[in-house]
Amino acid sequence: MFTIRVYGLLLHQGCVLVADELIKGQRITKFPGGGLEFGEGLKDCLIREIREEIGVEAFDPVHFYTTDFFQQSAFHSTPMQVVSVYYTFRVADPAAVPVVNMPFTGIRGPGDAEVFRWLVLEGSKEEDLSLPIDRMVWRMMRDGF
Repeated sequence: MFTIRVYGLLLHQGCVLVADELIKGQRITKFPGGGLEFGEGLKDCLIREIREEIGVEAFDPVHFYTTDFFQQSAFHSTPMQVVSVYYTFRVADPAAVPVVNMPFTGIRGPGDAEVFRWLVLEGSKEEDLSLPIDRMVWRMMRDGF
């Protein structure tokens, strides 16, 4: 079994946008995005996920990376391989993206919406992200793509 995930990399003034979310009782910091739905293209998925999660329109998605190694899903009880596709994208006004300053600010329980914040690339570390593929993508961004 496979799950295809599509994530967005929004860069602004030396920072990348990350999402803090409670998933199955775990605090997860990841890039914004989510699962590909049947009948949906990859870029369409990214645009939909950004609109649903952040409430802004994503423009000019450009492919950045697709998983090229095996990754078992941490969130499925049955064996499930994760294939993740990452795109950089733009928004009309990055300063208008609703963000918090501290991780998980305002999240009280699993039903709460995720929150977003800017992660400074310089000085942050891969452990600031929870998922193995996201950590690899962070290293690629840090090393200048």
